[in-house]
Amino acid sequence: MKTHRPIAFFLSGLIVCSAALNAAAQSPASPVGATQAGKTPDVSKLDPALAASKAVVADNIDWHDVTQWGLEGREWTGQERLRYFDRFPAAAEKAVPPAVWKLSRDSAGMMVRFKTDASSLHAHYKLSKETLALPHMPATGVSGLDFYARDEAGRWRWVNVTRPASSELRVEVIKGLAPGLREYAVYLPLYNGVESLEIGVPKGARFEGLAPRVKPVVFYGTSITHGACASRPGMVHTAILGRRLDMPVVNLGFSGNGRMDAGVGEYLTGIDAAAYVIDCLPNMGPADVSARTVPLVEQLRAARPQTPVILVEDRRFTNDWITPAKAKFHDDNHAALKAAFEKLQALGVKNLYYIAGDALYGTDSEGATDASHANDLGFMRQADVFEPVLRKALGR
Repeated sequence: MKTHRPIAFFLSGLIVCSAALNAAAQSPASPVGATQAGKTPDVSKLDPALAASKAVVADNIDWHDVTQWGLEGREWTGQERLRYFDRFPAAAEKAVPPAVWKLSRDSAGMMVRFKTDASSLHAHYKLSKETLALPHMPATGVSGLDFYARDEAGRWRWVNVTRPASSELRVEVIKGLAPGLREYAVYLPLYNGVESLEIGVPKGARFEGLAPRVKPVVFYGTSITHGACASRPGMVHTAILGRRLDMPVVNLGFSGNGRMDAGVGEYLTGIDAAAYVIDCLPNMGPADVSARTVPLVEQLRAARPQTPVILVEDRRFTNDWITPAKAKFHDDNHAALKAAFEKLQALGVKNLYYIAGDALYGTDSEGATDASHANDLGFMRQADVFEPVLRKALGR
């Protein structure tokens, strides 16, 4: 019997350990990432800062509908829209490719400004899609509202972002604000549409909606321009550049569908732009770049003879250093755009500028979320490369 005792002891210990592990799996103290019955743990119990924005129903709040004074990034204002927050007017449905039309219903790049001396800020908004996040992009970027304010020196500085957990939110964005009247800007969701949006302030607070500024910088591009994969709407390079230049911007990024389409070009010509930035190469191959670049620029130039046009090479995949086929693709794409740029110069096209793509995300391979789409670091670096070229084109 003694010879069997260690085995019995081992088996009883195994049963005890198994029971303990099973109990731990059911415990609220399970580590982040643990699940039970397929449920995601409530990380807010571990860190309240990770919680979704909490719903607030307050009787002492005045709500202001932003459609009463308008948004930047929303052009063709005299034309009918299916939804106020669509980027394109309704007529574009038959004029642009179907995928572009569908993506144009995301509110990417739209921004509303106002002044208030409120001690707290609130938001009530409804989203058009139930999908609040993407596998490689958080809900704060896909579906959040991103608040900025000017400081005493006039610089735009971040305030807070909503953390959506449902398709309709009525939340207190921030409280305990320093006293004083200041200007705010709110960037709308990047990969979701908006059905309605109100800004709330405590009753008695001063509030003034600010009309959209004119002569925007217009960006036409791909998912990167659209905003993938910024952590929040204000971190896309288009928004960063808008703050640095203190100018309105229009974001016409269409995920997977920035292809220098003539139908989109026709709508571009309808904007009284300060500059056009054409950044479509990530969705194009060398043959399309060669075929479409010159016609698009000529289309813009025929309608807007003096407006600067900036052509942008595609960013390099951040792992192309170890994937030779990707590196060659970028080489060929860049060569095709460079050749088109030189052809346009030979044709006498003026106010034409060029941005190289090799260092748009930096050169250390850290600027992307998934090799292709920028993270916040990549967007900041991209803005750094764009800024001097834009300043030169704008005469600043």
